[in-house]
Amino acid sequence: MKKKTINGKYPINEFKTGESWRLFKIMGEFVEGIDSLNNLGPAVSIFGSARTEPDHPYYKKAFELAALFAKNGFSVITGGGPGMMEAANKGATSENAGSVGLNITLPFEQSPNPYATTQIEFKYFFVRKVMFIKYAQAYIIMPGGFGTLDELFETITLIQTKRIKKMPIIMVGIDYWQGLIKWIKNKFLTEKMISKDDLKLFHLLDDPEAIVKIVLDFQSETTED
Repeated sequence: MKKKTINGKYPINEFKTGESWRLFKIMGEFVEGIDSLNNLGPAVSIFGSARTEPDHPYYKKAFELAALFAKNGFSVITGGGPGMMEAANKGATSENAGSVGLNITLPFEQSPNPYATTQIEFKYFFVRKVMFIKYAQAYIIMPGGFGTLDELFETITLIQTKRIKKMPIIMVGIDYWQGLIKWIKNKFLTEKMISKDDLKLFHLLDDPEAIVKIVLDFQSETTED
């Protein structure tokens, strides 16, 4: 019986010399992340654009929201960079709460902000994403671009497919996100790519007090269960 190959090659046998060492680098990032965050306690991951300036209303909203979470006993986890990540880390430190920056090595935009008291540097996006999810009790999605959308949809998918436990996913900024939500309903739902229940996997809100309340209520319900 003829053995199956891909493009005429055996993938394992054709593994390039030295390539396997990359696995140890990946393992090293997992170990550093787990060791650094294992005792973090309750936390929320806050995402948003790296391009937002400090005088922008979104920056101010991220700061306010992070500070409010900090007052309610949560640490704040961000991507560690500028923009709304900086605002969230700054809000957390203003209330002396845990402020974590999971920085990623990029050729542009991303440089560590000074307000993350715990800084971890990552080379691999997928390792970094595990840390965002593993140590958060909620996902807060501020306005952002492709990277923010990536985090949003991956988390929704993981909950939808029951790869991770359900947790609040809150999109902050009704004016910013409502067009996307409308498109999801008009396309995904109308063409039966998702179910109506899938629309319950996330919230769309503006008010920081209401956002924190959803997370606190969810924690209370989970504890009772």
